[in-house]
Amino acid sequence: MTNEPMCGRPLGIMFHPKTCDLYFADAYFGLMKTGPNGGKAEVLANSIGGVPFLFVNSLDIDEETGIVYFTDTSTVYQRRVWVQSVLAGDNTGRLLQYDPRTKKVKVLLHGLGFANGVALSGDKSFVLVVESAEYRIHRLWLQGPKAHVLELFSQLQRPPDNIKRTKKGEFWVGLNSGRGVKGVENKVQNMMNNNESSGELLNVNDPVGVKLDEQGMVLQVLDGEGGKALQSVSEVEEHNGILWIGSVVTSYVGVIKI
Repeated sequence: MTNEPMCGRPLGIMFHPKTCDLYFADAYFGLMKTGPNGGKAEVLANSIGGVPFLFVNSLDIDEETGIVYFTDTSTVYQRRVWVQSVLAGDNTGRLLQYDPRTKKVKVLLHGLGFANGVALSGDKSFVLVVESAEYRIHRLWLQGPKAHVLELFSQLQRPPDNIKRTKKGEFWVGLNSGRGVKGVENKVQNMMNNNESSGELLNVNDPVGVKLDEQGMVLQVLDGEGGKALQSVSEVEEHNGILWIGSVVTSYVGVIKI
């Protein structure tokens, strides 16, 4: 990881549904995009108030307005020392908003413990943001009578990572067990033992992914079977009856027909 700050490390990626531009959250270079034919990436935002981002992580796009919602995991630790962030209990993560019309960034939430995945609801009335260190997902209402209200959406059994909306408006959440990451695994296990978690997950020995409805209720749980196939799951994406599963620390792509 020593060369990461120089080379960059793309994390969250998403195609704009209308323009087909590829937007990505680079942990070091910030929020970026490239055209549908590739080429040199353009930096959209890499700081706020003159202070550079340290750990840009995940994103989602409102295809109607072009507004991008993204996370900055920490204002203290870079991605290359993310383990230190977890072990130190850092809670400087933020949910940010980039408006392409003004080219300005606004802080929507701050004080998050390892701010991670982001997902808009189907009707764009709310945005979900993952707080991995606290094993929970928050819902921030953007429109309607609850606009600007922050709610707890789900408290989970394992640290959630990325969150992806399905075509039906449900949400898949990757549950990262911490297996294979020295120092983190023991802390994760200790937190699991003390955590008031969603009871629906407790009947699965090794939950690595969970599907939630728009009220945060558990619809489906993926069993990692003790890491035999799925380890350190960071993302679950559903497309045409297939789950695509990835990991930020382990080199594999999992494919499951549902």
